[in-house]
Amino acid sequence: MLMSAVILLSGSLLDPNPGLIFWTAITFVLVLLILKKIAWGPILGALEEREKGIQSSIDRAYGAKEEAEAILRQNKETLAKAEAESDRIIREGREFADKIRAEITEKAHAESQKMIGAAKDEIEQEKRRALDVLRNEVADLAVRGAEKIIRASLDGEVQRKVVDSMIADLSTKQN
Repeated sequence: MLMSAVILLSGSLLDPNPGLIFWTAITFVLVLLILKKIAWGPILGALEEREKGIQSSIDRAYGAKEEAEAILRQNKETLAKAEAESDRIIREGREFADKIRAEITEKAHAESQKMIGAAKDEIEQEKRRALDVLRNEVADLAVRGAEKIIRASLDGEVQRKVVDSMIADLSTKQN
């Protein structure tokens, strides 16, 4: 009961006490002044430094983003140039292959014409040789025929038979 009597004498916590309010206000102002002198400067300085660091990081991030976008654009341009270059190289390769193919075809055609010409020349030479051989045989046959004619009588009918016989001999040798 003694405790409850002390509480009743000093009043309740909700009752305003002017002395308590005065000392609380004085203490608050003193703590505020001490904090302003000692703590607010470093706290505000640290906050400003932090703000500057964050702003610097944001600026660097924007710079890095712009740099990355520039590099991406440059890479796209480089890729487009590389694709254009590869297309040009492929096109030139095809043109070169077509040119080589045309040259090879032309050379093969010229070679075949040369071979055909050589074959024709050889055939012509063989034909001349055959004609020379034929002429020699005809000359031999003519000499033999003349020989037979001279041996035989100079009768016209006998001469015709000898010539007909020679012509028949020639035609059988040609076949």
